[in-house]
Amino acid sequence: MTGHLPEHDASDPVESAVIEGLVRSWPRRATVRRTEPELDIPTMDDLYDDTRDDYPEVLLPFTGHPTWEQLDEDVRTRVRAWAWIAYNKNVVDIEQDVVTPGFGLLFRDVFGTGFSDADRAAVVQSMVDEEYHTLMHLNASALTRRRRGWALPDTTLPESSTVRRHREARAQAESPRAAALTTLAFATVAETSIADYLSLIAGDQTIQPVHQATIALHRRDERAHASVAAEMIASVHDKLGAEDRSFLARALRDGVDAFTATDGAVWSAILAAEQVPDADQMLRDVAADPERRRFLQDCSAIDRLLARFGELEYR
Repeated sequence: MTGHLPEHDASDPVESAVIEGLVRSWPRRATVRRTEPELDIPTMDDLYDDTRDDYPEVLLPFTGHPTWEQLDEDVRTRVRAWAWIAYNKNVVDIEQDVVTPGFGLLFRDVFGTGFSDADRAAVVQSMVDEEYHTLMHLNASALTRRRRGWALPDTTLPESSTVRRHREARAQAESPRAAALTTLAFATVAETSIADYLSLIAGDQTIQPVHQATIALHRRDERAHASVAAEMIASVHDKLGAEDRSFLARALRDGVDAFTATDGAVWSAILAAEQVPDADQMLRDVAADPERRRFLQDCSAIDRLLARFGELEYR
């Protein structure tokens, strides 16, 4: 975890282009940003390949469905571009509306855990990293819009299902403390699971190399964040009473359900924007198909945490 720019391979022109795009986007006056030399490297625009997909076909929930397969390729290309925009927006929504508030609770030590200066510094470093990640994903979406010449506005898409579920869970909480534990749980699920979410795309050779590099750079930081989040919630858990511990375990499971669910509202919005015929029926078909798995399967880090807490009954 750097606390500055994401760790990257300076000899890799694609990763270097992503980092250079990040540097150019960051205000020159920002004190958290290091002064970077001007590098003679390709830009993200230079490396964008109009013939490559923006999003893996295999990750579309309706791939293989007759309605999808019969669409014109230009519509399918636009839907895949929309899917990439939605993927980036989902990451940004979770980072800004779930993870950062969760880290804020830890930094302020709202649970009275007694964190050390080193603990709080690790939290702040993670929060700085999250702002870089947000900017990386904003840049990635802007690149696709610019190179494709399509508007693809974020405002067409609903908030991330994780954000919606988090807000609903907080609204149902019986006290401010319960609401805070809910945020801590959802943030921990996100931070310990997002690397696997990012891995779904990072190694896919069918999509834009710049997209792959963006995801790979983000994923490297998140592996460090996962250990920070896990140790922090363990420290909080150890100081909680029995009732709060049970509540936290249930909230972690709720967070897993939210994070791993296929977000039908996003796909419905995308297909409606492209006026895909019979889209609603196609989405109903795939939702009812037991052969189609959830988008993300692995939240095993939460299983390990619950085992550590002695709370495996909350499975």
